[in-house]
Amino acid sequence: MKAIYALVQDDIEREEGRIDLEQYNKELAEAEDEFTNGDSISNVEMKKQIKQWHASKES
Repeated sequence: MKAIYALVQDDIEREEGRIDLEQYNKELAEAEDEFTNGDSISNVEMKKQIKQWHASKES
């Protein structure tokens, strides 16, 4: 019985973080708009920022 309960509980917990297709499409459209409007950075720039965050965190 405990094993069945654990399986059901696991499924419930996984579904709580999921979004539906409508929300997914909305978030995708928002991200595409940001990119189209130039509100993005390159991978190289992101890596630089991450290094800065790590350096400031270590200080």
